[in-house]
Formats: sequence, structure tokens, C-alpha cells
Amino acid sequence: MCGGFTCSKNALIALNILYVMIGFLLIGVGVYARAASVVTNLPIVGGILACGVILICISLLGLAGAVKHHQVMLFFYMIILFMLFLIQFSIASSCLAVNSVQQQQFAEHGWKTVPTKLRKQVQDSFLCCGFNATTTTTTNTINSDSSIDDEEPSCEIINRECCVNSKDPLCHCEPCGPLLENKIDYAFKLCGGLGIFFSFTEFVGVWLTVRYRNQKDPRGLPSAFL
Repeated sequence: MCGGFTCSKNALIALNILYVMIGFLLIGVGVYARAASVVTNLPIVGGILACGVILICISLLGLAGAVKHHQVMLFFYMIILFMLFLIQFSIASSCLAVNSVQQQQFAEHGWKTVPTKLRKQVQDSFLCCGFNATTTTTTNTINSDSSIDDEEPSCEIINRECCVNSKDPLCHCEPCGPLLENKIDYAFKLCGGLGIFFSFTEFVGVWLTVRYRNQKDPRGLPSAFL
């Protein structure tokens, strides 16, 4: 009968197997991103790998508790999963609630804090210079001086590519901020949507664990139910 001991056990095992697969997927994405130099920012890669490892550890704890019907393991698994649900749901809701102005503020702050090499990669990929008009003007002014600021990537080569067919001597590339606006908005919405979805799977896991802990093992073992 669905909803009984066996059904709850199998559902909890299946959910944790899914979490293990997702954890290995995260680790694989992080390793591939590092090996293929898709993401050169080490904290990002480290965060992806850490999430994968933590998810696998939590899932193994849930698997062991579900297979053995171990009350202590299931209790700690339930507590950790519920805390993870609260954190992930809060972050996902914040991502969906951020408006376009706040997204640009976050993006500009991130632009100023990322390494110069990464900023240069973005400028080369999108043929843009700086993050907004103010940044672009400042960067072009710095590059025209004799003393070049090493903290800002040069826009001289990018401007040549943007203005290859232009005869305007003041021609320059567009700032990167407006070009990245749609991608930034898509990233926030995607992260928020996926976060909400997986947070509810975690809530289902907590509900299944609570139900499973309170069900008696039909085998009738004395140690199967406390």
C-alpha cells in the first residue's frame, strides 16, 4: 500500500539517489569548467565542487538511514535537510524578487571585484569596454594617458575591432553593462526558479523522513522502532 512503510522507504531511497546523481553532476560540471577554462574564477569552481560534495554526503546519510531505518541518522538527516531547505528557499526567493536596478548594482559591484583577466575576457567576448558609460569614459581616459592603470583592462584593441568600419575618430565600443543586462536577468530568474524547485524537493524529503521515522518496521524487529 502506497503511504506505508515500504512505500516511504523506497521513495526516500529514490530521492536520495537523485541527490547523489545531482551531486556528481555538480562535481563533473566544476571539474569540466576548470579543465576547459570555461570558468577561470577559482572561488566559483570551488563553490560548485563544494556544493556537489556536501550534497553527496547528506544523501549518503539519508540513504544509510533509510535502508537501516536508523532513527538517529534519519533525525540528523531531517534537521540538515530542513535547514538547507530554509537557506535555499530564501536565496531563491531573493533572486526572483531582485529588480533590474538591483541586478545592475550587483553586477557592477561584481565587475569591480572580479580579476582584471576575467573582465578582459568579457570585453573580448562581447566587444565592449567597461561596465557602464562612466566606467568606459574613465577607462578610455586612463588608456590615453602615459601612465596606464594596470587594474583596468585596456580597451584600445577592442575599440579597433568595434570601429573597424567607422571613420569617426571618437568611435568606441559600447559599455558591457547594457549588453549583459538580459543575460544577468536570465541568470537571476534561472537560479531562482531552479532553487525554488529543488527546495521543494528537499521539503518533500523532510516530510518523507518524518513520516518514515514514525512508521513501524513490519518485520517486527525490536530495534527497528524506538
